[in-house]
Amino acid sequence: MNMKNSWLFKLLGAFLVIIAIGGLVTSFLTSRATLRAFNLYTTRSGQIWAQRLAPDLVEYYELNNSWQGVDVFLEASWMTQQHQAMMGQGNGNGNGKGLGQGLFSDNSMMGALGQRLILTDQQGMVVYDSLDEFTGIQLAPSEIKKGIPILIDNKSVGTLLITPGSLSASSSLSNEFQVSVRRAVISSGLIAGITALALGIFLFFQITAPMRKLRKAASAIADGDLSQRVEIQGQDEFAQLGETFNQMAANLSQAELHRQHLMADVAHELRTPLTAIQGTVEGMQDGVLPCDSEQLNALLAETTLLNRLIEDLRLLSLAETNQLKLLRQPIEINSLITQILERIQPQARMNDINLDHSLQDGLPALQLDPDRITQILTNLITNALRYTPKHGSIQVATSQKDTTDAVTISVTDTGTGITTQDLPHVFDRFYRADKSRSRASGGSGLGLAIVKELVEAHGGTIKVESPVFDTDDHQGYGTRFIMHFPPQ
Repeated sequence: MNMKNSWLFKLLGAFLVIIAIGGLVTSFLTSRATLRAFNLYTTRSGQIWAQRLAPDLVEYYELNNSWQGVDVFLEASWMTQQHQAMMGQGNGNGNGKGLGQGLFSDNSMMGALGQRLILTDQQGMVVYDSLDEFTGIQLAPSEIKKGIPILIDNKSVGTLLITPGSLSASSSLSNEFQVSVRRAVISSGLIAGITALALGIFLFFQITAPMRKLRKAASAIADGDLSQRVEIQGQDEFAQLGETFNQMAANLSQAELHRQHLMADVAHELRTPLTAIQGTVEGMQDGVLPCDSEQLNALLAETTLLNRLIEDLRLLSLAETNQLKLLRQPIEINSLITQILERIQPQARMNDINLDHSLQDGLPALQLDPDRITQILTNLITNALRYTPKHGSIQVATSQKDTTDAVTISVTDTGTGITTQDLPHVFDRFYRADKSRSRASGGSGLGLAIVKELVEAHGGTIKVESPVFDTDDHQGYGTRFIMHFPPQ
């Protein structure tokens, strides 16, 4: 199996691309959302802590009347809180707390969360920076507005800012939290990817199982085994494809059977006149038969029959392959039928058969090939003359229920009719309902097949009725051929 063209290869490749893109997008969006949420949390926490620290810093400023030494105070508080936290003594917060006791608890938490503490004097000069980055630098008024003012007697003596910061990228809780989230996303992505690939492979073999069976059956048909069929399960798209394939295989099998029968029928039909011609010529050469006008007329009759058979086969082949050229033109169908009946009327009188018509007035002109329509009606009427006994009747009728409906043309006889077993096959090639009739009296067996193809080539339909064998539905006629041609 060529992996470059394999569905499995393409499907797994598509899964890997989707998983990779999904993992990258999920990791990127999760990291950004986590960072924003964490910064929002620390910012709000910093504002709360600044409000808690402000009273302690007010008390410190009142005792020292300046911010001198505040860095030592804050760092000592930090170290003390770290020691108390390690000794398990950092929980006390009673009424007897000393200066900075409340600060210790909050400062310890701020350090753990990577918060940055900045303290400025009343002029905005930084007097303390937990990262020692902005100490001695004048902050912009816009930055100072973000802090909490230290007020004594409603007079600002400084500003406290607590913002997100990082003492160490490796030890910061913020970074550690982001790294943890990223690892979780990557791990979950890998697990989901492996699971998706496993399920994809399983589903691939489940889904493509009908396709593999279909491919195997198609290969067998390509090798000439037209009996192959696929098993159909369910009602999904693959089941519908299987039904279509089975129908195609059945049609191919039927077409092959028809082809074999056609070849056998053509060979049989051609062999009969050729054998007669060969026998006559050999008899004349051997002196068994005289070379006179009677024998020459017999040869001419067989040659004419052979030529007619070949022409019928050619016409039928052109009609079946939609290669028959039709010279369509508007025709008055009633006038055309009248002309055809006048031409056949002498033959009907000779057989003592009443040939008449029932034509509806006001029919619209039809876009038809007059020569082919003449051939159709002549074939049907001539065929009716063969099977209608003396004193019988043949009627050609036209009708139309509405101007938008098709125009109906029917040929009805009072002949012997067609049996129920023969009725479905009357339009088959080389089929004769009366097996006792010869080619001379019964035709080549292609007439009705040609009629059907010519009618359908004009966009019409044809059907046959023969209720004579149904005693419960006898309507007084033997056979009726009914054609429908669409209007303009």
